[in-house]
Amino acid sequence: MASKLDFDGVRLQVDGTEAVEVMIDILTDLGCDGRVADAIAEHLAEASLCGVESHGVMRILQYAQQFKSGYMSAGGRARVAKRDGQFLTIDGGGGHGIPAMQLAFDTAIETAVDTGMSVTAITNLGHTGRHGAFAELAAEAGMMSILIGGGNRAVWRQVAPHGGAQAKLPTNPWCLGLPGGGNGPFILDLATSMVAGGWIYAAESAGALLPEGCLIDADGNPSTDPKAYFEGGAILPAAGQKGYALALAAELIAEALIGPVATEANWLLIMVDTTRMTAGHTLQERAEVILADMRGCPPAPGFDRVEVPGERERRIREEAGGIIHIPEKTWTDILALRDELAKT
Repeated sequence: MASKLDFDGVRLQVDGTEAVEVMIDILTDLGCDGRVADAIAEHLAEASLCGVESHGVMRILQYAQQFKSGYMSAGGRARVAKRDGQFLTIDGGGGHGIPAMQLAFDTAIETAVDTGMSVTAITNLGHTGRHGAFAELAAEAGMMSILIGGGNRAVWRQVAPHGGAQAKLPTNPWCLGLPGGGNGPFILDLATSMVAGGWIYAAESAGALLPEGCLIDADGNPSTDPKAYFEGGAILPAAGQKGYALALAAELIAEALIGPVATEANWLLIMVDTTRMTAGHTLQERAEVILADMRGCPPAPGFDRVEVPGERERRIREEAGGIIHIPEKTWTDILALRDELAKT
């Protein structure tokens, strides 16, 4: 399976439907209502099936800790807090970020259909899952979406600035979705760090190592051990100064522009109705010419093909056949959590 983990242990084959049912049991026992539990569980299973292990089923362990500690509220409900023409604000109510982000995208799309574009601030919410899933749905509706998130450095000091030896910034993701060519939308979904924070948690949960060049320890020395991160180390910025600059821009947008951060992060979502700029299927036809040119590039040594962002996840999901390959320790911990909560 596709994974960034250096892991040679046992992976179990778990049916995606079973994984969803187990996670729903956990979430409802933690106090989430059925709609919220369904949304979170389905999203996590989908991420795992797409090969995005860092944002997949493993995350239920972290979410459970955050609900128990009060970091997120199981009863928190997202709402549209403000409408000012094309400018919107979504308040996540201190709850989980996945249903809040879905509300934000749905509302932003509706507004963009009416006015051509919308700008949405999203605040007061927990972890927001795999952003590419939301961007893909927007692209299929004819939208170009740009999502930028950051803030809360006091809690999430994860990434060292370029040239620095101490964590100062969150992983501050950027996501851009655009109707693509014949193979579906173009989806750029990335952390501004060498790896998303979720890969650190996935490695720790599985008992695995990370690729070289991702981490430094508390003394600034290179490491592949996730423990180094939790013991005062840091993730390195992606592409050196470029990832650092994007992360810092996101931090300024999230905190200086939108305001103080509650719960996990602030987000800026820009939605553009592409049909206002191109008629019919013109965009997709033009896009396919460009994307086909990329796919037609001869692969470099060590590569099977040149891939287009977004197409890889869809291919992996199709090949998965509904089966999630989960490290044995991670799945054992999830089942133990389910059983523990069922007794309380």
